[in-house]
Amino acid sequence: MSEHFNVHGGARLVGEVEVVGAKNSVLKLMAAALLAEGTTTITNCPQILDVPLMGDVLRSVGCEVEIEGDTARITTPAELSHRADSAAMGKLRASVCVLGPLVGRLKQAVVALPGGDAIGQRPLDMHQNGLRKLGATSTIEHGCVVAKAESLVGAQIWLDFPSVGATENILMAAVLAEGSTVIDNAAREPEIADICTMLTEMGAKIEGVGTSTLTVHGVPQLNPTEHRVIGDRIVGATWAFAASMTRGDLTVRGVNSHHLDLVLDKLRLAGAEVTTFDEKGFRVVQPERPKAVDWVTLPYPGFATDLQPFAVALSAVSDGTSMITENVYEARFRFIEEMIRLSGDARTDGHHAVVRGVDRLSSAPVWASDIRAGAGLVLAGLCADGVTQVWDVFHIDRGYPHFVENLNRLGARIDRVAGEPERA
Repeated sequence: MSEHFNVHGGARLVGEVEVVGAKNSVLKLMAAALLAEGTTTITNCPQILDVPLMGDVLRSVGCEVEIEGDTARITTPAELSHRADSAAMGKLRASVCVLGPLVGRLKQAVVALPGGDAIGQRPLDMHQNGLRKLGATSTIEHGCVVAKAESLVGAQIWLDFPSVGATENILMAAVLAEGSTVIDNAAREPEIADICTMLTEMGAKIEGVGTSTLTVHGVPQLNPTEHRVIGDRIVGATWAFAASMTRGDLTVRGVNSHHLDLVLDKLRLAGAEVTTFDEKGFRVVQPERPKAVDWVTLPYPGFATDLQPFAVALSAVSDGTSMITENVYEARFRFIEEMIRLSGDARTDGHHAVVRGVDRLSSAPVWASDIRAGAGLVLAGLCADGVTQVWDVFHIDRGYPHFVENLNRLGARIDRVAGEPERA
């Protein structure tokens, strides 16, 4: 049975909310547990659908996975299977991150092509090219990435684009390679630093963490560890946008505010009063209607493409005209089609969208195409007259634990309703 949210407009969000572990980190940390025999414990895990799905992926190669509350315990056996082709692989993009650890430890892998959000093409060319540089062969056969190597040897690897996924897979293969590997133009996201921290705790030797050049000195083996996931900056930013859009007052804890410096600076330009608590969180107060500002998505430390739907939603209720430029995923602007259903005034032209703000949106049935688009539509519904139906909310559940409960506690009125939509 499908579910949708009934979002009642006119809310002003006020209060305090806690951010838990980062979705974009925890799934990769779970994959990294494949690199060491024994039990690895990961804490501060978000209670979202993708965590048990990744657990199923790890079970498919022979691990025992126990998930209890915000803790995941992964017991990796001495004898692993190199085939990761469970049904769960097709349900989340991050499942491909088992490729690097399996090649690193077993020198071979057959990994089913991943699924995930419909936000545009995300090819695996750079993942495969990096493994080839390390000495592996890599092809796509029968819907799987197939990689094999007699041995892995450190190499100089240049990424054409600072891909997060490619950086992670190459990094996790290189930690057990012979000699040293240099990854140039590596992704710099905080989630990459989190993986490097955990790998170092397991015995890896990595230099340049947080920079665009990672140097990995291979070691013979790694050991299991216990690691706490960093706070989710994307969820933290979602609450920051929620405060600004609803002219509210939210204190957000559990996330490093420095991971959101650019976002918070932009919200200041929109008229918000922002107070930061360094690594502990921040507060956003929006005393009046936000002012229009322009947004451009870029790899970290630029404005994250994951946050582009929220920039569009904020612009739709701001005073003035905003331009949003999407430089990462071409299909992100699908979100604008749903905003137009809510009477948003927006036009797209290639990588650019022009959004003219209106004082109040108008409720309508809308459909989430991905995790962030779904959350963005919920926030837009809070700024609309009447009751907005948001469908395909399973996307939201993949990225936001207790989203409805938190919103209702902060002053919203949202109901989760079972039933089929009218449109096919």
